[in-house]
Amino acid sequence: MQVPAGKGAGSGWPELRVQDWAETRDTLHLWTQIVGKIRMAHAPMLNHWWQVTLYVTPRGLTTSSIPYGHDAFDMEFDFCAHVLRLRTSNGMSANVNLYPKPVAEFHAETFAALGRLGIETAIRAVPNEVEPAIPFAEDYLHASYDREAVRLFWRQLIQADRLLNVFRSRFQGKASPVHFFWGGMDLACTRFSGRPAPRHPGGVPSCAAWVMEEGYSHEVSSCGFWPGGGEEGAFYAYAYPEPAGFAGYSVEPAEAAYDRAFGLYLLPYEAVRRATDPDQHVLQFLQSTYLAAAETGRWDRAALETNPDRLRHSPGRDK
Repeated sequence: MQVPAGKGAGSGWPELRVQDWAETRDTLHLWTQIVGKIRMAHAPMLNHWWQVTLYVTPRGLTTSSIPYGHDAFDMEFDFCAHVLRLRTSNGMSANVNLYPKPVAEFHAETFAALGRLGIETAIRAVPNEVEPAIPFAEDYLHASYDREAVRLFWRQLIQADRLLNVFRSRFQGKASPVHFFWGGMDLACTRFSGRPAPRHPGGVPSCAAWVMEEGYSHEVSSCGFWPGGGEEGAFYAYAYPEPAGFAGYSVEPAEAAYDRAFGLYLLPYEAVRRATDPDQHVLQFLQSTYLAAAETGRWDRAALETNPDRLRHSPGRDK
């Protein structure tokens, strides 16, 4: 793809229209599902499926360390060198090159690489949260990989990850890490009120209701970035269960709006990219949509919120 001058990764907030990389996005989505399911096969269960996610790195997306017997391994999508790197705690490594190839081929190569490292793995080899859910080993439909588009998407994730972590620092209640959910292909951070939630009704494509019940067992205010919902993707925010008045709450900035079809607030990425102060634009959105959930849901804000700078200039502490 051709990236306009000054609108690539060097500009901080790169321009990447969804329509220009939709086929690559859909292929990469399925590749991340394969890697995420491998992590899920070995990692111990954590609340809300936190053990299955990926994390943004200075090179791409990683599983972080995965236990395997008395050892460990990890897997990282390196979007600079365009390889999937597999490394073990006994010093072995293997790579899967990233280029245009069917999901079936990527699936076979990834499991062959695991085999070379002596890692035995079995997954439910069917994608989640997509339709149609073609088994990975049979998927020759999704086979696109635009290197530049993937690099720009990763740069979008770098920006989103940075600001979501700033936002996360302002909360001392239960909160998720900033992590990449490969089911929906979104980078997310979730805050919890501490109260249980009504049973989730399910209804997500190719995803069992009990999966959603675990994910939404407690009240949440969740936000993140998703490569959809706008011309260039969007920041989003929602509450579960959604309190009365949430959808009509006054949020910032002006470009943010409640989308009734999705049941969440959206801030188009392009509005952020074009803003005089993109960071402030995003942080306004994250804070005001959290307030929409916390105020209408009557959260105990005094007990849950904190000042991340509270120790920065404390007397007697080293600077």
